[in-house]
Amino acid sequence: MIHDYAIALQQARRGAEAGDLDACFRFAQMLGLGLGTAQSYAQAVHWYRKAAQLGHAQAQCNLGFMYGTGRGVPQDYVQAYAWYNLAAAAGEDIARRNRDAVAERMGAAQIERAQDLSRELFDAAG
Repeated sequence: MIHDYAIALQQARRGAEAGDLDACFRFAQMLGLGLGTAQSYAQAVHWYRKAAQLGHAQAQCNLGFMYGTGRGVPQDYVQAYAWYNLAAAAGEDIARRNRDAVAERMGAAQIERAQDLSRELFDAAG
């Protein structure tokens, strides 16, 4: 197990840049938490999105969290719901609970837009 975050960050970055989904997710986590580097929610969102768009369920869930809390992106419940919905469809139970919690803050029109966006994202991930 690597205990030097700077080394772990370099390894995750190399893997992420090579297209490794799990490395993208790890790199995003480290950026978001500031492990081995200065904390950067915006960069975390970038790498979560890369992995999420390719079907990484945990990245989808974390991207939903970033949108739901406005970390690295403007707060957007429609986006949060959509990304949580994708992760929930892939079996992420926390995503289902978070999606339902976000839905309580949304109106019917927003939920409808979020469901449409979920379908678009699902089709794009193909």
